[in-house]
Amino acid sequence: MVIISIAGDLPDEELTTKRLLRNPTDMANVINPFYGNEISSKFEQLFRDHLVIAAQLVKAAKAGNSRAAADAEHRWYANADDIASFLNSINPYWSEEVLRAMLHEHLALTKNEAVFRLNKDYASDISTFDRIEQQALEMADAFTEGIVKQCPMYFQC
Repeated sequence: MVIISIAGDLPDEELTTKRLLRNPTDMANVINPFYGNEISSKFEQLFRDHLVIAAQLVKAAKAGNSRAAADAEHRWYANADDIASFLNSINPYWSEEVLRAMLHEHLALTKNEAVFRLNKDYASDISTFDRIEQQALEMADAFTEGIVKQCPMYFQC
């Protein structure tokens, strides 16, 4: 929604951004019972940064500022690497390499979606969003599997 709002100069950009920035808190609340306040706070900040950088990238691309877009993209991928490293440090069942690959795939798909939207290639935008949704569900499954393996006592019948 934020990509669509930015690309289309829609009046709901602030509201869609506010809604998007609820996601890191929601995700941190999910992992808090397993990892505690300090770790969930760090997790929340890394993912909030991820989303803020993504919005900066879309805005720079829309403005035609290739230098700012390249800088944002570099910071976005560095943030993804930080997320993969952090998650691996708290759960050995989350391979840093696998997480990095999943996050990089997610970034590439999201960038493609933004480019399609900015270029008004709506069919490709929608198709790419479908791939993002599927890939996000696969990442959620991987995160869940890691928690279940690390904390089996919470998941016994």
